[in-house]
Amino acid sequence: VQLQASGGGLVQAGGSLRLSCAVSGLTFNRYDIAWFRQAPGKGREFVAVISRSGSSTSYADFAKGRFTISRDNANSTVNLQMNSLKTEETAVYYCAATSTYGYYTLTRTYDYWGQGTLVTVSS
Repeated sequence: VQLQASGGGLVQAGGSLRLSCAVSGLTFNRYDIAWFRQAPGKGREFVAVISRSGSSTSYADFAKGRFTISRDNANSTVNLQMNSLKTEETAVYYCAATSTYGYYTLTRTYDYWGQGTLVTVSS
């Protein structure tokens, strides 16, 4: 199983980035996919999750209204569009897959993790 996160980079505060997660080695439409992030010296925190059908999404409070998670089941990819980025959102962003229902904000819920992509937001 592989989750390959990409799309990170350097962006100015107020700017936008689109992250992608390419998934292989599992039956994609049987897994909910989430994004987490981990800032330097901090724990990994939940950002957003999308259901296996794509019909349901959930966001952390800080992401509501600025971030959008989407998926393409035909191509086994999940995207995270991030707008109005803030300097404090500098972090490594990870995608993760779970076949378990519920408890989506907890890292232990997830079966598989990608390697992460670094997002740096400058002032």
